[in-house]
Amino acid sequence: MIEKDWFTEWFNTKYYHILYKDRNNADAQLFMKNITAFLALPKTTHILDLPCGKGRHSVFLNSLGYKVTGGDLAENSIKIAKQFENTSLKFKVHDMREPFNNQYDAIFNLFTSFGYFEDDKEDILILQNIKNGLHTNGFFVFDFLNAALVKENLVAKEIKIVDDITFHITREIKNGFILKNITFFADDEQHSYTERVKYLDETKMKSYFDKVGFTITHTFGDYKLNNFNEKISNRLILVAK
Repeated sequence: MIEKDWFTEWFNTKYYHILYKDRNNADAQLFMKNITAFLALPKTTHILDLPCGKGRHSVFLNSLGYKVTGGDLAENSIKIAKQFENTSLKFKVHDMREPFNNQYDAIFNLFTSFGYFEDDKEDILILQNIKNGLHTNGFFVFDFLNAALVKENLVAKEIKIVDDITFHITREIKNGFILKNITFFADDEQHSYTERVKYLDETKMKSYFDKVGFTITHTFGDYKLNNFNEKISNRLILVAK
């Protein structure tokens, strides 16, 4: 049985932020520029970034002139994000499985922040909450890994040294999940975490969207908004209404 809260524990540690501190902001910003321009979102658009992590996408979207709310389950991430708040940028702790109190013009789920749960019903519940949290004609932007490409190019073992911490990483696909096991020694202690993301290819993902009544308007394969190709695209990006 997969424990449900691996993400709560791991995302809340300082080590998660150390391991991923060199994430490519240029890519993230390119995607935000391209998708907001493509959708021709007016500056009056209120965007929900969910989950928002430490707020890197939210902050950039706000710099483009949008009103942005960022929500994330990890309290430590929200604490960091809150330092960037202003009158049109707010952050709050929010569990995607809980419905929203208000509606948004657009909701962005970015950087493979989905498919954490063993039971499909929980993933579908999240999509239902998102659908219910959108104004009529609001856009949902979903940015996920391309499962087929991950399977084809799976790096079984890797060692990464960041801030003098040696992270031992192993990857496998098992029981319908892409697993990333991370072990390391830090602060006089041995640590072990496992990231689990459901193996969701385009067909499965589209069936989820259908179940909650989303209509997919566009499918892209990268942050430059090229068409999706299962064999070569590094992302599966769906835009729905």
